[in-house]
Amino acid sequence: MKRAGKPSRTPKPDSDSDGDGEARAVLDSIRLIVQTLRVSSRAAERDVGVSAAQLFVLTKLAAADKPLSVGELADYTLTHQSSVSVVVQKLERQGLVARTRAKDDARRVELSLTSSARALLRKAPQAAQDKILDAVAAMPAARRRQLADLLADLAHRIGGERRPVMLFEDEQQSAARRR
Repeated sequence: MKRAGKPSRTPKPDSDSDGDGEARAVLDSIRLIVQTLRVSSRAAERDVGVSAAQLFVLTKLAAADKPLSVGELADYTLTHQSSVSVVVQKLERQGLVARTRAKDDARRVELSLTSSARALLRKAPQAAQDKILDAVAAMPAARRRQLADLLADLAHRIGGERRPVMLFEDEQQSAARRR
């Protein structure tokens, strides 16, 4: 079933003209990245019972080695505060994150790991997002900028106008609603 609007250009399987080889390489790379992220996400759920987004938040809270506000945790996860807040609420309900008032400022709410979260992290696989961050950090600065620009352009061209949510967290919410 075709969508309204500009028809998509589907290359001939044996053609390499008009950038088809590059298009195939882009799709293959995206497929490999998505597959790797899905495998990593499933491993987190299987091994420790939390989503990939939840594992990422826990690892960043652990790496801080001090209680953080939701805003600070959003900075650590390179994500918007509202996305982190949703994940933190789930972790709090699971007894993995504690929310307390700061000793020096009662207006400030701080997040910290519980002993259950620390035990979980000792047996958890590496968070999928950390794999991406490690791979990007290993690139020269010019390549990182180029990759960021190209991915932003691609996301914009395919309709990525919304604010991104934490990786795989939106899939978890959709799955929960279907049950």
